Amino acid sequence: MNQEILFGKTLEQVKKTAKEQGNCISREQVEEAFAPLALGGEQMELVYGYLRQHKIGIGEPADPDEYLAAEEKDYLNTYLEELRALPEASQGEREAVTLSAMAGDVQAQSRLTELYLPEVAEIARLYAGQGVYLEDLIGEGNVALTVGVTMLGALEQAAEAQGMLGKMIMDAMEDYIAQNAEESRKDKKIVEKVNKVADAARELSGELHRKVTVEEVMEEAGLSRKAIEDAIRMSGGRIEDLEPAR
Repeated sequence: MNQEILFGKTLEQVKKTAKEQGNCISREQVEEAFAPLALGGEQMELVYGYLRQHKIGIGEPADPDEYLAAEEKDYLNTYLEELRALPEASQGEREAVTLSAMAGDVQAQSRLTELYLPEVAEIARLYAGQGVYLEDLIGEGNVALTVGVTMLGALEQAAEAQGMLGKMIMDAMEDYIAQNAEESRKDKKIVEKVNKVADAARELSGELHRKVTVEEVMEEAGLSRKAIEDAIRMSGGRIEDLEPAR
């Protein structure tokens, strides 16, 4: 297998293991996972740095609240306080509700959703600081939970429900973070393209002391007509040093 592909797969497996262990992993586990790649000390430190950036504790759990903004902490405290008003359940009741939910009982599924809401919030804390709002993470997790409780009929034992629901919640949050990152990359590329054309038009306009045409920017900056027209479209026609297209 290609070394880069193996590295990526190993890194994802290490992150998955850490998540299953409460967002924590030991150095021994990391070194064992990467042993086939024979990485040097400096490379391993880069791996540890990457894991810390993803809120994974090395040897001991990371403090999830460290990555929460003040307003997110206020939101989380208020949200959890509201959840405390929901009726609590004993372990026996929780298992009974889970079994009923597995059998398709709609009321039991609704009650089970209530019981898991605090866990969704706790999982969301683990994903904080990755470019999305905590409130949105909780929302995505809650949607996954609501869907998940209707799918428990595929399980054989009630004890499997927590793992299944937890995975669905985490997957939903990870997908949301990945989608947001992709959108951010696209937005950044759009801004870069617009800025490149705007800078070229501004520089040429300064030399000629007037607004410039698409053709003049093409010739001076070596940009294609399509690149310039795309930038004009993406900016909503607001590149002020360019003459309006005729």
